[in-house]
Amino acid sequence: MDQLELFDLPNPCIGVCQSNNRGYCIGCLRSRDERFNWPQKPAAERAKILKLLEQRRARRDAARLAGKPDSGFEADQTPFTPDLFG
Repeated sequence: MDQLELFDLPNPCIGVCQSNNRGYCIGCLRSRDERFNWPQKPAAERAKILKLLEQRRARRDAARLAGKPDSGFEADQTPFTPDLFG
């Protein structure tokens, strides 16, 4: 048994479910693929995603402190539409 299987990894959703212009949720900072079927993902994959979220949060917070919001993590005023051709 892998040690990660001993601990339940929390769902990072905070109930602010809106995608920005890059496809990341502005609440939890996950991509659509990272959000999809969270409970069924293996523990190792969920742990990897949680690490990525820490890095994204740190970049977003550093940009905010520098006075320049990172547009990659801010809400877009236009609805998100995936690029179906790219």
